[in-house]
Amino acid sequence: MDYQLYTLSNGIRIMYKYAPSAITHCCLLVNAGSRDEQDNKEGLAHFIEHLLFKETERRNTNQILNRLELVGADLNAYTTKEYTCIHASLLNPYLERTIDLFEDIVFHSTFPEDELEKERGVIQDEIASYLDLPEEAIQDDFEELLFKDHPIGKNVLGTTETVGILSRDDMKQFITTNYNTDEIVFAVFGDYNFKKVIKLADKYFGNIAPNHNKKIRVTPCHNISGHHVIHKPISQTHCVIGNQAYSSSHDKKTGLLLLNNLLGGMGMSNRLNLEIREKHGIAYTIESNYTPLTDTGIFSIYFGTDTEKADKATRLVHKELKKLREQKLGTLQLHQTKQKFIGQIALAEENRMSLIISMAKSLIDFNYVDTLPQIFEKINKVTADELLTISNEIFDESKMITLLFEPKE
Repeated sequence: MDYQLYTLSNGIRIMYKYAPSAITHCCLLVNAGSRDEQDNKEGLAHFIEHLLFKETERRNTNQILNRLELVGADLNAYTTKEYTCIHASLLNPYLERTIDLFEDIVFHSTFPEDELEKERGVIQDEIASYLDLPEEAIQDDFEELLFKDHPIGKNVLGTTETVGILSRDDMKQFITTNYNTDEIVFAVFGDYNFKKVIKLADKYFGNIAPNHNKKIRVTPCHNISGHHVIHKPISQTHCVIGNQAYSSSHDKKTGLLLLNNLLGGMGMSNRLNLEIREKHGIAYTIESNYTPLTDTGIFSIYFGTDTEKADKATRLVHKELKKLREQKLGTLQLHQTKQKFIGQIALAEENRMSLIISMAKSLIDFNYVDTLPQIFEKINKVTADELLTISNEIFDESKMITLLFEPKE
């Protein structure tokens, strides 16, 4: 095991990974995201994340922001469909200062009305800015089609209308319902004695009242395939093609991660980039993505191109998908695909903040964290037959949704 673990009496788990470095990376991960919002409360989890930095029972906004920035540390946060994450990178001597601040903003924020109104406007501007980026907005619209009438399909930011009516009581209720202490992980990647980390964590987090509400998440129904076109004031055509995919605990997840990397993953040598950008020169950006969630997953291919080239680009995408459905990878192809993926994973471990957050997510989802050798073993066990089966399940053209943003006439 390359990490250490301790559970406080209230259920909050403390994860520690040693790194011989003068820099510490840490995160507090809460198993609560936009999918846990009720109808007409879209954007609530993200709104809360913004307001955690505004005022607590003993600090004002400036004191919160300066607490770490004055010692050169970097403090930030983000919200996804399933998690809220507060994270910081800092020099080693400031770990206690960081833990103190994390505890204060997560468990003692006051959500004052004046700050709430100011931040409401900020988030509505953020939504407007986001909608001006078709390559971003199309992914959200695609996911809304993929998970129709389900919280997973809703935009993490919410809408201008829903954000406009969210209240302080909504925030307090969401935290009471979803910030369960046994679904919170505080993770540290640094150069300390583990006993010191536990002592500091217990000092600040140990007195938090236990909260063990049972989280109820409804698994989405399977999507209905379809072809959708939306006209917008844009100069290019943007396209997303995709399908629901395997959950994070599915035994075919590793195979689909490998396939996604081969098809349109990191780097310039993936199949979609070689075929559509390098060979035909009809798209500057083309990529595929697979995001596993706890009970489902999202597979999508995105490209942007001139409108007159969009049909050709779409045909070429389906041609590549058909190859994967019909042609089993040869021994050398499979070996090279695995080696490329393994190398990328190993290099990604150099990003220590991403790594410690990933480990914390794994602990929340599975109660364990795979080591690199265990991850590599799973990849090496994937067979060509398994990849063929996965391709026919996920890349079936008759089951996929296509969404196009096209320029207005």
